[in-house]
Amino acid sequence: MPDGIGPTAGDDSLEGEAEAADARLVRGVGARLVAWSGGTTLLVLLALAAALYASVANSLEATGTALLENRAAILRSLIERAHGEPAGPPIGFVFGGGSSGTFALLIGPNGESLGRPEFSMPEGLPDQGSAAKAHQDGRDVRSATIVGVPVRILSERVDTRQGALVIQVIGDRTAEQRTLDALVAVLVAGGLVSLLVAAAFGAAYARRALVPIRDSLAAQRLALRRQREFAADASHELRTPLTVIRTSVDHLDRHRAEPVEAVGEALGDITAEVDRLAALVDDLLLLARSDSGAIPLARLPVDLGDVAGDGASSLSKPAAEKGVQVVVDPEPATVDGDQARLRQLVMILVDNAIHHSSPGGQVRVAVRSEATFASLVVEDEGAGIRPEDMPRIFDRFWRAPGAPSGGTGLGLAIAAWIVRQHRGRIDVANRPEGGARFTVRLPAQQDG
Repeated sequence: MPDGIGPTAGDDSLEGEAEAADARLVRGVGARLVAWSGGTTLLVLLALAAALYASVANSLEATGTALLENRAAILRSLIERAHGEPAGPPIGFVFGGGSSGTFALLIGPNGESLGRPEFSMPEGLPDQGSAAKAHQDGRDVRSATIVGVPVRILSERVDTRQGALVIQVIGDRTAEQRTLDALVAVLVAGGLVSLLVAAAFGAAYARRALVPIRDSLAAQRLALRRQREFAADASHELRTPLTVIRTSVDHLDRHRAEPVEAVGEALGDITAEVDRLAALVDDLLLLARSDSGAIPLARLPVDLGDVAGDGASSLSKPAAEKGVQVVVDPEPATVDGDQARLRQLVMILVDNAIHHSSPGGQVRVAVRSEATFASLVVEDEGAGIRPEDMPRIFDRFWRAPGAPSGGTGLGLAIAAWIVRQHRGRIDVANRPEGGARFTVRLPAQQDG
């Protein structure tokens, strides 16, 4: 790139701001993905935990209710064998101890407790609400808390000669509640662990999923940067021939009365710069269209040896004017490609070699056919390429310090594009004897 041309500090600042904005966008999208993943996982875990808790609670309730029904059936049998005479209910556990025993009562028609007079009932028993419901509907099951102990109460109506009695069986739910509390603790701990694992996997997935987005944004920034560089470099390159033309026109304007022979040099300068300007515009148009992918290439069998010979011979006149000999040594080598673009590739490399050769030098062009590829080699006997310039040799508008004038700095960039479009590769190296060697390898035509 010519000195003084390229991104400015302001451009770098804008690009830095754009990169920071893109990074914030990617982080925001990643955070939303993780939040969505975590939220979805949380909802699923809550639904599963609720279903599991309900299933276990229902199972425990069904088991506890069945136990109470069994005890109630025993009491009903005793009452029926006594021909309706009340019998003392069995007492088989310490109330509130968490055992699976039951506490039984027999309630008379007026809500009084029947049974052994020495029996001391906890406060809150009998449960008159459950008894009233059983009197009305024949049966009632409910949960309650008696003197701080969770219980399940089953009340069933029994019709006797003394009237409607109610069997009330109370089961201690302490052990059942402990089981449910332990289940809640396990579900909470397991849910937290699962949520953390899901968040970690979500973050990892988000990072992988955002790689294409991050790469796309980076590619867009690179494209915009290249576009700015292209515009800046193109304006610089166009300024030089336009300045020469303007100067020559001013000279002609000041010497209108002069004969044509006296202003012939100015006219020659204008002609040369117009030709250079036309070539530059053609190259700029080609590169602009290549960036947009708007240049279709033919894929036909092409003999690279014939193309090399034709392209090199078309430059025999400028080579002779500089005193440079062009030697072509082609072998038949068929590739699938665009003949016009391959000819342009040869002409760019040969023209570049001529420009960097000294009078009396030689440019050698060789084509060889290998098993899987065809090679095009262009060598010159010039000064060669400085090692520090090698990485930039195919950059657009770049010319090495001290390079011959007259070029646009676009030829090698176009050559590299042509090679890429033909799925090949181009390498450059210095020859031990002096000068540069450009080697192009293109895939050979496959039979069938």
